[in-house]
Amino acid sequence: MKQTAISLFSTSLIFLLATGFLFAQEPTALDTIDQREKYGIRVGTDLSKLARSFFQDDYDGFEIMGDYRVYDNFYAAAEIGTESLPFSEDNISVVSTGQYVKIGVDYNAYENWTGMENMIFAGLRYGFSTFKQELHEYTIYNTSQFFGPDVRNEMIENSGLNASWIELIGGLKVEILNNLYLTANVQVKRRLFQKTPNNFDNLTIPGFNRTYDDSNFGVGYGYGISYLIPIYKK
Repeated sequence: MKQTAISLFSTSLIFLLATGFLFAQEPTALDTIDQREKYGIRVGTDLSKLARSFFQDDYDGFEIMGDYRVYDNFYAAAEIGTESLPFSEDNISVVSTGQYVKIGVDYNAYENWTGMENMIFAGLRYGFSTFKQELHEYTIYNTSQFFGPDVRNEMIENSGLNASWIELIGGLKVEILNNLYLTANVQVKRRLFQKTPNNFDNLTIPGFNRTYDDSNFGVGYGYGISYLIPIYKK
């Protein structure tokens, strides 16, 4: 039920974002607007993490995202956040908790009409996370049919863990009100290195999401709201 609610929330927001993008491109008479473009700092938060924190009991996350228009269609961009990221299967249950930062650049490939500040963008990030991993439950492999499964409920904490990765990001930003934007994006990540617990692995990494035994790749998504603080126009 909670996953359905999250999916409905995500679908509704993405539909609103796409609709806003279409209506935001309504032309305005050129003699009534300032044709200079805004340069400034855009700051916001990831609504997907807030929604997931509300609907999913064992998850907690918050992210601040921002960008700064450096030159023409190029933007310096960054995200900083915290996550408590669970993973559970029949034989194991873990939670990774920590902080992360991602820094990089975005390129706006969309040609706006005069007076518009919307974006269809692609970008690159370097991500780094520090975290701890708590093993809440695990099952020891046992071939004996007589004794049954050997399930251990002891909590084992491994702290001082870290990981880094690079990611490709793509998405759009739509100005729904003056200087107020809705954002949606998808991410493809490749892990570079990680510090793991002894005789174990990092099953989830804050900022990176789920890991897999046979791959260094991961995926992610986000949708949020942000506000542009104009500094100057040119």
